[in-house]
Amino acid sequence: MKRRLFMFARNTSLILKSQRGMSLVEILIALTLLAVAGTFVATNFFAQLDEGNIKAAKIQIKNLEGVLSEYKRRCHNYPSTEQGLDALVNPPTGGKECKNYPSNGFLKDGNIPNDPWENEYGYESDGRTYTIISYGQDGMEGGEGVDADISSKDI
Repeated sequence: MKRRLFMFARNTSLILKSQRGMSLVEILIALTLLAVAGTFVATNFFAQLDEGNIKAAKIQIKNLEGVLSEYKRRCHNYPSTEQGLDALVNPPTGGKECKNYPSNGFLKDGNIPNDPWENEYGYESDGRTYTIISYGQDGMEGGEGVDADISSKDI
């Protein structure tokens, strides 16, 4: 009987020791691993987001090029630099005017889109050729990576 009681007490103490929980060191190691994994995931997520914004800017520029082609077909020239992209939503004033300008403009919603970073697109034209530019995330000329300029000439 004593032997059974001793075995029971010994087994109970082993069970209690194995159920005591995690030590502070184990918790810190687990948190560190979670932080490293989270950093890796966040880095990849933001890289994908940046890449998506660059692709979106290129698509918007291509769409604006299509609208400018329609403008040239109707008006026989591109809007001047001074008239800018605003000539796609408002009849141009100054410089060459468009006699065949549609009453609701060239953009269905009547708004010139901003680039994916909410900056206005740059526009330069001599009437025969044009360049549309997104100045990237920083909104300033030049830069690298997500801050690099995206030009219609480079697409």
